[in-house]
Amino acid sequence: VNCPRVPTQNSSNSAADGEAMTTLLKHKFKPSPVTNKVVIGKGGACSSLAKPKPKAKAKKPISGAFKERKVKGITEFRRFYDRGDLPLQVAFNKCTRKVQWKVHIQQLDYHHYLPIFFDGIRELKEPYKFLARKGTRDLLAHGEGKVLSVIPQLIIPIKTALNTRNPEIVCEMIKILMKLVTCGDDLIGEALVPYYRQILPVFNLLKNSNRNIGDKIDYSQQKNENIGDLIEECLELFEMKGGEDAFINIKYMIPTYESKVLR
Repeated sequence: VNCPRVPTQNSSNSAADGEAMTTLLKHKFKPSPVTNKVVIGKGGACSSLAKPKPKAKAKKPISGAFKERKVKGITEFRRFYDRGDLPLQVAFNKCTRKVQWKVHIQQLDYHHYLPIFFDGIRELKEPYKFLARKGTRDLLAHGEGKVLSVIPQLIIPIKTALNTRNPEIVCEMIKILMKLVTCGDDLIGEALVPYYRQILPVFNLLKNSNRNIGDKIDYSQQKNENIGDLIEECLELFEMKGGEDAFINIKYMIPTYESKVLR
């Protein structure tokens, strides 16, 4: 026999809770009317009318072809001089500095000492700067018949000094090159021709580096520190002393070069 179910207090409470939940859900998911209000805040918005922050414009890349390179590490000249392996020192004649050699220059081994002195051309600190440059000139002035065989060992120091792009070092090395070509042996100029590919790229880069002073007077002309003029003078010597193949090799590396001999 099925007996009718008598409602209890718990069943009445659950029915009331169900009705309250249904009413709450209806109010919660009731569609809101469409409005034309502008969303001011950014939270929860799928898009924003706020202007983006201005970005810094990217700078144009610089190749740095004319930028000076720092002299890395210590040179061979400084290393040998600091430990006392070079036979020279600074001497003073009243107020004038000079190089005092401890042995006769012609007794020196040029295969050992001349590349060391050429590497010292990059020095900018005293007394290494003065000793290296003055000592190199002394070796070239008294090295009759000894310099030609050392040419292959001089190419790396020459190239390293020119690649610094430092105006002072480049000018000094160009002056040393002119001294090297005219130091007595006519075959030195021809011996340098195979190494133009290592020496002349920097010449081609700095060939037009002349001072533009307008109508002013350059009172430092006696110092001969204008890179453009030095390069022109050096190339002219290379062409004159380099033999038949000098001009075509110079023209290959420096297309804008004009012959000074064929005129």
